[in-house]
Amino acid sequence: MKKKIVAFAGSNSSKSINKQLVRYVLSYYDDFDIKFLDLNDFEMPIFSVDREKNDPFPEKAIQFRNEFETADAIVCSMAEHNRTYSIAMKNILDWCSRVDLNIFHEKPMLLMSTSTGGYGGGNVMQLAKSFFPRCHADVIETFSLPSFKENFTNNTITNEELKKELETKIQTFRNRII
Repeated sequence: MKKKIVAFAGSNSSKSINKQLVRYVLSYYDDFDIKFLDLNDFEMPIFSVDREKNDPFPEKAIQFRNEFETADAIVCSMAEHNRTYSIAMKNILDWCSRVDLNIFHEKPMLLMSTSTGGYGGGNVMQLAKSFFPRCHADVIETFSLPSFKENFTNNTITNEELKKELETKIQTFRNRII
């Protein structure tokens, strides 16, 4: 039976560069069963304590969390908006963490970020590296791709040094999940 990877990008943009990065990395796992989650399929009301008190948890929050229960591993790339999570990702995390903080079910995770700037989403990466383990993610490897437009063209990383770094991390992650 094939191992299962659940993947997502922390963006709801139809042109998300983080989605492109995740899809690129998933091409290295063609022998796995892949499920790609689109944050647009998990839209919910903006979290507030008043909503939480007056309404049950949105079904979409429970569905998002449940996707990771049957996974063997998680691959994700966080979009950075104003030095933090995109509002779509933040809202999902807020609702899911109120259902149960065990969002990621102790699954091994390859955590990435990218941006068009030279820091590669480094601010959101630092936040996620700190917060996701509290949500029961086992972050095995991290990778930030800086200057996306210069380093990623024709669906591949063109900077050989960065590509080699990522491929090493992909292999380390693969070895951990097989």
